[in-house]
Amino acid sequence: MRTPVISLFLLLSVISLGVLTGRGFADTLVIPDISSQPGNAPEGVSRPARGMTMDEVREQFGNPLEIKGPVGEPPITRWIYGGFVVHFEHQYVIHSVVRKNQ
Repeated sequence: MRTPVISLFLLLSVISLGVLTGRGFADTLVIPDISSQPGNAPEGVSRPARGMTMDEVREQFGNPLEIKGPVGEPPITRWIYGGFVVHFEHQYVIHSVVRKNQ
C-alpha cells in the first residue's frame, strides 16, 4: 500500500521539476527604445527630401563622401554622406536613410 503513494509522489515531483525547469530556458527579446530619437523620422537627422535634384542636394548638403552607381533601369545612384545615404532615380531623390553607427 505504501508503494503506490511513493510512486505517485515521485511522479508528481518529476512533473513539477519538468515544468519549473522549462521556464528557466525561455529567451528574452530586447527591443531598443526608439521613442527618444527615431532615426528615419522627420525629427531625426536632417537629410534630403524626396523630389530634390542632385544639384539641390549638393548645394544644401555638400559633396558626398562616395558615389555608387548608376545601376539598373531606371538608373539608381547612391550618394553616401557621413550620417545618411541618398538614393536617386535619374537625377531626383527617391528616398534617403540614416546610416547605422559604424
